[in-house]
Amino acid sequence: MTMKPAMKHQIQVMVNGDLYEFAVEAKKTLLELLREYLDLTGTKKGCDNGECGACTVLLDGQPVNSCLVLAVEADGKRVLTIEGLADGSILHPLQEAFIQYGAVQCGYCSPGMILTAKALLDENSRPTELEVKKAIAGNLCRCGAYKKIVKAIMSVAQKGH
Repeated sequence: MTMKPAMKHQIQVMVNGDLYEFAVEAKKTLLELLREYLDLTGTKKGCDNGECGACTVLLDGQPVNSCLVLAVEADGKRVLTIEGLADGSILHPLQEAFIQYGAVQCGYCSPGMILTAKALLDENSRPTELEVKKAIAGNLCRCGAYKKIVKAIMSVAQKGH
């Protein structure tokens, strides 16, 4: 028995402000697309089942676990990864705050945490500490730096960014 080659789907995705066209298999995830096709390795592969949040990116401004989103679902949409957050060499205020407050520790969860925090602050520029904690509840930090992460996010919120 011979196996047929997997059918590929043509998609267009705006990633970090640049438009890309891809031919992808239906089973390819957005995480795989970002890491393998574009070499955007800031989006981390963690649990691969949507539990840890290490692969969080913004899809049309909303945080999603890219390991659970099929690449074909991103067709015609905007994706923001941690690599696209800085403005050239100028870090985003959240990136600066994570450094300032020591919220990066090993750094594995940081991209997902920062993007989740960005989505929160874009929606609610003055969240309470409880709202911050609820927003990042889907992002696990194995180093246990939650207090520093919350402080970093709150510092940016207090500055009105």
